[in-house]
Amino acid sequence: MISVICVYNDKNILEDCLLGSIKKQRTKPELILLDNREGQFKSAAEALNYGGKRAKGKYLMFVHQDMILSSYLWLEKVEEMLDALSNFGIVGVAGKYKDTKAVITNIEHGIPKKAAGEIHLKEPHKVQTVDECLIIIPKTVFTILQFDEKVCSDWHLYGVDYCLSVERLGFDTYVIPILAYHKSLGYSMSEKYFITLKKIFKKHKNYYKIIYTTMGNWSTRYPVSLNRIYLWSRRRVGRLLRKTIRKVE
Repeated sequence: MISVICVYNDKNILEDCLLGSIKKQRTKPELILLDNREGQFKSAAEALNYGGKRAKGKYLMFVHQDMILSSYLWLEKVEEMLDALSNFGIVGVAGKYKDTKAVITNIEHGIPKKAAGEIHLKEPHKVQTVDECLIIIPKTVFTILQFDEKVCSDWHLYGVDYCLSVERLGFDTYVIPILAYHKSLGYSMSEKYFITLKKIFKKHKNYYKIIYTTMGNWSTRYPVSLNRIYLWSRRRVGRLLRKTIRKVE
C-alpha cells in the first residue's frame, strides 16, 4: 500500500488537483493530509516527518497539493514499478543525474501545460537528486532516515538533501517513467532557498563536488554567492539569445 502524505495551505487547490485525481484511483491509498493554513508547521521537513511517522503504508509518497495523477491506474502502476526496483532509498518523477544540464522526467507542468524536462524515460533511471513535487520513500528506509529539519528549516531542498543523505547510506535514487501534471512551474528560488543551499553545501561538500538539481547545478567548491551569480548570468544570456533569435525570425 502507498501512503499519500501532503501538507497544504490552500484547500481548494488540494481538492481540485491532488484529491480530485486520488478519488479516481482504482487502488485506494492511505491519505494523510496536513493542514498548514495557519502555519502550524514551520518547514516542509517538520510537516512531512510528522506525517511520515504516522503512515502505515509500504511506500510513503510525499506530494505537493497541486499535483494531478494522470490516470486511474497511476498508484497501481507506480507500486508495481517500486516492487521491481532493488536497493532504492527514494524515487521521484523528475530529477537530475550527474554531468547533465537536462531535467529527466515524463511529467508536464505550468499553464498552459508543457514538458517539465528535456529527457523522457521508458524505464526507471538512477539520478543524483529528485524534485520535491512528488517523492516516494520506502517505509523501511524512512524509519532509518527522516528529513533533516535543521538543515532544511524552510520549504526548499528537503528532497535534494534527502537524496544526498540516503546515497551516503548506500541506497539508490531513481526517477520513474510515469505521467503526471504539476500545475505550478515550481520555479521558487527565494532568498531562503539559498540559505538552505548554503547549509546543504556545509553538510555534503566533502562528498559531492557538484550537486545536480532540477533548479540548477551547484558547485560545492565555490560559495553559494558565486553560484548564484553564475546561474543568473547564464539565464540572462539565454534570455537575450532567445530574444535575438525571435527578432531574426
